[in-house]
This record gives sequence, C-alpha cells and structure tokens, in this order.
Amino acid sequence: MQRRLVLTNEGAGHPFRRTLPPPPVATEAETGDHDVRLFLLSFAAFFVTFSTMIF
Repeated sequence: MQRRLVLTNEGAGHPFRRTLPPPPVATEAETGDHDVRLFLLSFAAFFVTFSTMIF
C-alpha cells in the first residue's frame, strides 16, 4: 500500500499541506529508464574517481 504525500482530507495535519494539489501519477514511460541512467551515472563517477587516484 502506498500512501500519498499530500493528504486531501480535512483531518490532514498542517493547513498548508491541505492546500497543495495532489502529486502527479508517474507513468511507466517516465520511470522506465531510471535504473539504466543511475547505473551509467554511478559507473562514470566510479571511473573518474578511480582514474584520478591512479594518475
């Protein structure tokens, strides 16, 4: 079960949070390549760090 960040009922905590619109729902197309991007970014960061220590 996933809880929404923004509570829309009147019993929600802070008044400012009640005024916020509900968050957009992520689709599969937007999140599909997130793992690949994270892997490539991590690989590049490791490569730069490792090569800097060697040379």
